[in-house]
Amino acid sequence: MVPVLGVQMFTLRKYTQSADDLKSTLARVRGIGYRSIQISAFGDIDAQTIANLCADNDLTIGGTHVAWDRYRHDLDRVIDEHLLWQCRHTAVGMIPPKIYLSLAGMAQFLEELKPIADKLNAAGIDFSYHNHHHEFQKFDGKPWLQHLYDSTSANLLKAELDTHWIQAGGADPALWVDYCGARMPLLHLKDFAINAENQRIFAPVGQGNMNWPTILDAAKRHPIEYYFVEQDNCYGADEFDCLQASYDFLHTRFGLN
Repeated sequence: MVPVLGVQMFTLRKYTQSADDLKSTLARVRGIGYRSIQISAFGDIDAQTIANLCADNDLTIGGTHVAWDRYRHDLDRVIDEHLLWQCRHTAVGMIPPKIYLSLAGMAQFLEELKPIADKLNAAGIDFSYHNHHHEFQKFDGKPWLQHLYDSTSANLLKAELDTHWIQAGGADPALWVDYCGARMPLLHLKDFAINAENQRIFAPVGQGNMNWPTILDAAKRHPIEYYFVEQDNCYGADEFDCLQASYDFLHTRFGLN
């Protein structure tokens, strides 16, 4: 499978709060060369307008991030939006660690998830979990995230690994891609760098310290449909320039588009 390279739109959240801003933002995303987006942190823009603007710019909606409370309390509308967008993949960006970051909390999450995932699956939509670093805290000798995936089937729960946060959790992104690859439709490409103050920072892909040849070699072994580039913070640099740098690196070095 040849993956589609897209943008996780959280990177551009400052430019997606109105329909007019979204229109120009999507045009710039497509102009860089990206072919898909993952919806995240949009302003109050109706679903049909989003669909129209993406179609106008020849961008697919490969995935979404939806707040956990919306899955629990607004699921019918979430499903209607995804059907309108012809989007088969949704993911939760984060669930509250204070509630769920324990083995008992994990069991609670899976119990709450089952009716949600069943209803999504019935509509042809799968549900993925997006990790941060805290899920690599160990319980009974293995990370919470490993307990999560070992405790349920890929039919119920798929994976959306985030390379930066795996590294920040002290784990190996390539090993985790191989561990979750068979159940992973979406992968976040996000770099990890150290600044002059010796602080961990986000960086354009290829400008940090991630071992991209090894990570992407692992990714090629699995049926991942979308690679989404994300940079949570650009530290005053132009977000579009950062996305351009990431695209240029991935396209020139690895042939992705």
